Amino acid sequence: MADLTTTITETVSINGTNRGSTNTVTTTGILDTLERTITCPHSQTTTIASFAAAVHTSSSAIDVDLVKYIRVTNLDADAEIELAVVGTSDNYQVTITAGNSHVLSQAAAILLGEADTSPSFGTMENLASIQVRPVGSSYNPQVELFIASA
Repeated sequence: MADLTTTITETVSINGTNRGSTNTVTTTGILDTLERTITCPHSQTTTIASFAAAVHTSSSAIDVDLVKYIRVTNLDADAEIELAVVGTSDNYQVTITAGNSHVLSQAAAILLGEADTSPSFGTMENLASIQVRPVGSSYNPQVELFIASA
């Protein structure tokens, strides 16, 4: 077993005063990792990861209960991507601008999609897949996926 250490640092100087912080998290018990770079063709939706109750239940499935960390990074210098975090019955979507990332700390009981502006803080559902669609009709950005599991 190994430890995964992740660090996020923000630094900005405004009127000569430094602002920002550094936050480090150590996730223990890591046994498996998946790291890949995927070129995502424009005008197409690309599924970059699929999750299930066990690795043998579907092609290339990642065991949803064992995931402890997920990072999706837009490696393109110019293009934006839309990221869909798809659960067992809902999804949410975010835009990731060039060079930025979206991080999740698990895959089980991680999301709840709602169609209003009043969060219910209800029962969370498991992650089923992660999908990417480039913004625009000419970009084919590369996306980096990193997943660590127990």
